[in-house]
Amino acid sequence: MEQTEQANSQGGSRAQESSALLRVIPLGGLGEIGKNMAVLESGENLLIIDVGLMFPTMDMHGIDIVIPDAQYVFDRLDWVRGIILTHGHEDHIGGLPYLMEQGLQGPIYATALTRGLLEGKLREHKLLGEADLHTVTENDVIELGPFTVEFFHTCHSFPDSVGVSVMTPAGRVIHTSDYRFDPTPVDDKPTETGKLRRWGDEGVLLLMADSTNVEREGTTPSERTVETMLERTFPQAQGRILLATFASNLGRVQQIINVARRHGRRVGVVGRSMVNNVKIAIQLGYLDITQEELLTPQEMESLPAREVVIVATGSQGEPTSAMVRMSLGDHRQISLREGDTVILSAMPIPGNEELFNRTVDNLFRQGVDVLYHELGDVHVSGHGGREDYEHMLDLVRPKYFIPVHGEYRHLVLHSRLAVRKGVAPPNAFILEDGQTVEFDYFGAENDIEARLGEQAPAGHVFVDGLGIGDVGNVVLRDRKHLSENGFIVCILALDEFDGEVLYGPEIISRGFVYMRENEDLIKRAQDVVRKTIKKRAPQQVMEEKIKDALANFTYKEIGRRPMVLPLVMEV
Repeated sequence: MEQTEQANSQGGSRAQESSALLRVIPLGGLGEIGKNMAVLESGENLLIIDVGLMFPTMDMHGIDIVIPDAQYVFDRLDWVRGIILTHGHEDHIGGLPYLMEQGLQGPIYATALTRGLLEGKLREHKLLGEADLHTVTENDVIELGPFTVEFFHTCHSFPDSVGVSVMTPAGRVIHTSDYRFDPTPVDDKPTETGKLRRWGDEGVLLLMADSTNVEREGTTPSERTVETMLERTFPQAQGRILLATFASNLGRVQQIINVARRHGRRVGVVGRSMVNNVKIAIQLGYLDITQEELLTPQEMESLPAREVVIVATGSQGEPTSAMVRMSLGDHRQISLREGDTVILSAMPIPGNEELFNRTVDNLFRQGVDVLYHELGDVHVSGHGGREDYEHMLDLVRPKYFIPVHGEYRHLVLHSRLAVRKGVAPPNAFILEDGQTVEFDYFGAENDIEARLGEQAPAGHVFVDGLGIGDVGNVVLRDRKHLSENGFIVCILALDEFDGEVLYGPEIISRGFVYMRENEDLIKRAQDVVRKTIKKRAPQQVMEEKIKDALANFTYKEIGRRPMVLPLVMEV
């Protein structure tokens, strides 16, 4: 049965909290794509799995990134036993530096490449010296308070990805993170089904599984299909080949290097995050190339075109990325030219189609050939399809199931799939951020059961410039209002003794009308203000009257509602 109801009571004090053997507290990634963060709690012990970020949607005007609301953890910082990072994508590690700035602390466990990318982020935030970092492999077992943590390698678009198996006082919890079952992975390391089957045989209390691609039938094609596409494209390209992909998709970068070598081309990388990630991957041995083999920006421009491959950021049309700058002709190092072939090796993220399509159009305007997902097999998802999800359920055979990492419809569809694969309907929970599940005996002596627990604080924390959390929904509404209707400022100076007008009313408009072409409208607005202030009133009352009068006037005259900012001074 789909459980969609909220817990009856909101999060309260520690004294009111349950003493259940295990609580599962998702703080991000449920009902949304990104900012993945889950917390396991047993007694006074917390285990955190991933701390990601989410990129802003089109209605989050001016916001740089979105991170989880971790107030639940901040209220219990001394309970944190460990932070497990499953892989190095931004939606799994990108929020950690910002939460560390706010006080999050605890030992951090990550595989070597994930740790390398995290160290770069922490160095930028001047936090590296404060971080307690530990490198793990898929073969490690670590004890963190009451939690015994094991790992299993997963195929994903990041070469050092792991899922997590946690033995808790209530039983085993498996968190898949992002995965797919690829029989022919680029690194020849398939998802470790042997471990999953063994744990399933031993008994799994709870499976928390990625839901991103539950709408796609079948399995996700092998990553090698992209290499096949590259093999067809390289001989046909008459000029340089430029490929845009995610900076953390280092497996894709290795494929590009391999194909380029076979066709007598050399590879260079552009874009700050791409350059940094490739450098770290080379240092750690995850890329089969040396730093000296990479082309310099000068060589990318000067070498014969048929010898050059350029790997860049910007596969999603990110406004400040290298590929977008090239599409606009304003990249400071690389200029596109006729004969170049550009491959956008990614699918647009839902909600990001406008930016992606704009970039494609601008690339065509530059006179280059463009290959993208509508025209060829340029990308393979790092997430499994529905058959992959069925296979995971067959291997693990959990008693309880919580779908994670997906929008709400993904969670519902994945929950239904779990029920069809044998999970009892009441045991498939559909949660959103902050909804908790408790596991305990609850009166039964020999059988652990689950029930919805108290609501934990959860939601979006906006990062805007250097500010973390200082922009809320009210500010976003104001920004939306300003973006749609502009504003009017009315400045007025009055004599503090008799209320006579000493200056104004002066009206300044931005984003509302072009003042030089609407002088008559501005004069009539000034007349409205003069009539409004004939009767003297306290400053605050007068400002409210001016605000209401101008709002009514502008709507009556031209059907718009700009933000009105009256400024009345008594001098």
